[in-house]
Amino acid sequence: GLFTTLRLSFWSLLLAIPIGLVSGLLRTSLHLFNRLLGGCYVSLLRNLPPLVLVLIFYFFVSDQILPHLQIPALLAEAPLPLYKLLTICVAPADQLEAFIAAVITLALLEGAYIGEIVRAGINSIEKGQWEAARALGLRRWQLMRHVVLPQAFQRMIPPLAGQVISTIKDSAIVSVISIQELTFQGMELMASTYLTFEVWTTVTLLYFVLTYGCSRFAGRLETRLQRNWQVIY
Repeated sequence: GLFTTLRLSFWSLLLAIPIGLVSGLLRTSLHLFNRLLGGCYVSLLRNLPPLVLVLIFYFFVSDQILPHLQIPALLAEAPLPLYKLLTICVAPADQLEAFIAAVITLALLEGAYIGEIVRAGINSIEKGQWEAARALGLRRWQLMRHVVLPQAFQRMIPPLAGQVISTIKDSAIVSVISIQELTFQGMELMASTYLTFEVWTTVTLLYFVLTYGCSRFAGRLETRLQRNWQVIY
């Protein structure tokens, strides 16, 4: 269950970060259509219950889309080393469709929150930085790449770390679609052993180890980036 939670969180964040970056850039675009597009995505995903999104994507993606891709048949024809690698890094073949639906749901949900973090980070850069970059003749994408985003990233680290922790905790909701992650396995173990206190204490400690490790890593990364910026300036 712990390894399934790690895999689920990793793949969800791997998709959520670029989705959030794109939506944050859309939210700060000079074009009205881009701002409306980013705003609709963020507003829709942030104002729907995560459990409802999980069920919608599970029954839509797993039942309507993924069966047409015939993923289990493709895996059966894959070389044995590739099959074992996918089983270890992603999910067993019989759970793959539900796992993909869960990853997509969490990625879209967390991407909406990351998009707001990116937008706030970009807007926090002082007006003088924008004006100085424009005075140097930089185009907008050059301005974003070389001036705004490097400074904004340092300011986004604490909320991004919080969102990573939130993703790990939010992964528990996919237990309702029988993804055998940490919470699901805890419920199964409790039902078979009736050791309620012992099981949930262990589950709590495992979640704490994951989230506390992420917060410590984010703190060290923030300190290191602050030192680098002090050296530059």
